Amino acid sequence: MTNILYMKDVDSNYIKEFDAVVTKNKKDYILLDKTAFYPLGGGQPSDTGKIFWDQKESKVKEVIKKGDIIKHIIDGEKPSVGSKIHAELDWDKRYMHMKMHTAQHIISGIIFDNFNARTVGNQIHADYSRVDFRPIKFSDEKLKIIEDLFNDIVDKKLPIGVYKEERSTLEKRINSQRANLDLLPKSVSKLRIVEIKGFDICPCAGTHIKNTSELSKLKILRTETKGKDTERLVYTLEK
Repeated sequence: MTNILYMKDVDSNYIKEFDAVVTKNKKDYILLDKTAFYPLGGGQPSDTGKIFWDQKESKVKEVIKKGDIIKHIIDGEKPSVGSKIHAELDWDKRYMHMKMHTAQHIISGIIFDNFNARTVGNQIHADYSRVDFRPIKFSDEKLKIIEDLFNDIVDKKLPIGVYKEERSTLEKRINSQRANLDLLPKSVSKLRIVEIKGFDICPCAGTHIKNTSELSKLKILRTETKGKDTERLVYTLEK
């Protein structure tokens, strides 16, 4: 089983490079004993980057997770089993994913609190992202409220924490619908929590920033109707 370095706490989300040992070498991928690469999933793209060993280097073009197996898809030569490698993430892209994902949590919280609509889908990108909500019909007035409340949270410089908690304990202190906790399989008893202090508590396996002050202002690009009572909000963060 691969040791996932970014899962420990919020500081570990900032690991840009690491050393590891190759535990398996297959046709187009390798397995490592540890990794800081985020695998595709949960609406967040996988990390990319490079690995270095024995004066050689190759690109990590995608990372995917199947069960407990994290496959690093390699473009180029692959190191043999037992090789010690040094890995570097494409940090600018990863950091934007972290900011966009935290922004999604804030937007989802604002819309639930003010318009009683739940998040029913999301997709993170480095330059823009989107979230789907139901039931809601967006108006210019609602969009202005969302932007203003989001930017107020940025200005408040709220700290963000990542930690593990028993599901039974968490259920007693949060609104399960606000956090979509009721949609998680009942078999999952221990959860990784992302908490925006004083605003949001949500189970999440994604990567996030340490403080809302790292975000820039929210800019809503457009909305789209995606079915009865369901609308998509497409957003970016100002440069």
